[in-house]
Amino acid sequence: MSFRATILTLYPEMFPGHLGTSLAGKAMERGQWALDTVQIRDFATDRHRTVDDTPAGGGAGMVLKPDVLARAIDHASENDSRPRLLMSPRGKPLTQKRVRELAGGEGVIIVCGRFEGVDQRVIDGRGLEEISIGDYILSGGEPAALILLDAIVRILPGVMGNDLSGLHESFEGGLLEHPHYTRPQIWEGREIPAILTSGNHAAIAKWQKEQAERLTKERRPDLLDELQKK
Repeated sequence: MSFRATILTLYPEMFPGHLGTSLAGKAMERGQWALDTVQIRDFATDRHRTVDDTPAGGGAGMVLKPDVLARAIDHASENDSRPRLLMSPRGKPLTQKRVRELAGGEGVIIVCGRFEGVDQRVIDGRGLEEISIGDYILSGGEPAALILLDAIVRILPGVMGNDLSGLHESFEGGLLEHPHYTRPQIWEGREIPAILTSGNHAAIAKWQKEQAERLTKERRPDLLDELQKK
């Protein structure tokens, strides 16, 4: 069974976006994964197809209505055990570990929020897992959903030409990835580190680990702290 992603959105035309090209697009053509969209507005019942309303207690902006969104979620997830995700800046930060967990399942149902957010009652009532892709705000959940799916699809079996390449990247071992080089040997006066052309694989592996640790210490010391706790 291929991995299937269902996106609940007010802008279905934003999908598959870049996922329709390159490795992800070819994998979709081969049937290794599938994507479908659900237009949230189709589940509004009034003449104007209203999907939002003013926030209770006052405040700026509008909030997605729970009744409309719940009907859309129920439609998308009937007899379906896939995780229900909500792309949200207040969610748990997305990690490579969570990406691998999701990639190991049958698929995902992703709700793309808009406006000021989603009524908390539908988050609680439909068991939505809030996921954040970073400490910044987007105009909607659609770009975040595309990023999440990009991270998942690329590690599905058979999508990358060499499945081992996904095991030696930043975050996979708890560290940032070591630097990479390729020919020419000298470029603008800068040489490839001699160790990488020595043919000594043990020495190369040691150098790569040391470089990964150095970069992680400089740029993401929090990752080293997590490793030391394990």
